Amino acid sequence: MGFKSNARKKREESGDTGDSKKSKEEFVGQVKCDVSGCKNWADKKVGGRKLAFDRAADVWGESGLSNDSRRITVCKSCYRTWKKAKKDEPTEWS
Repeated sequence: MGFKSNARKKREESGDTGDSKKSKEEFVGQVKCDVSGCKNWADKKVGGRKLAFDRAADVWGESGLSNDSRRITVCKSCYRTWKKAKKDEPTEWS
């Protein structure tokens, strides 16, 4: 008997079918996206990112951001929008 057959045998003896999947709990965020008009969560767990205020202001403008701190948090969809807008611009390093 191999490893898999032993595992199946033990599973049958214990009565565990292996089909019981845990139900996912709906995510409740803590950090809102700082882009005005966006209602998504910007937590790291769901793909949120932090950007420098100046870089974000290039895309949305200063009036398009709801936070005036040095770094703002953006949700995944807003980050993708920013990334696409900045795609063709040269980097600051070169």
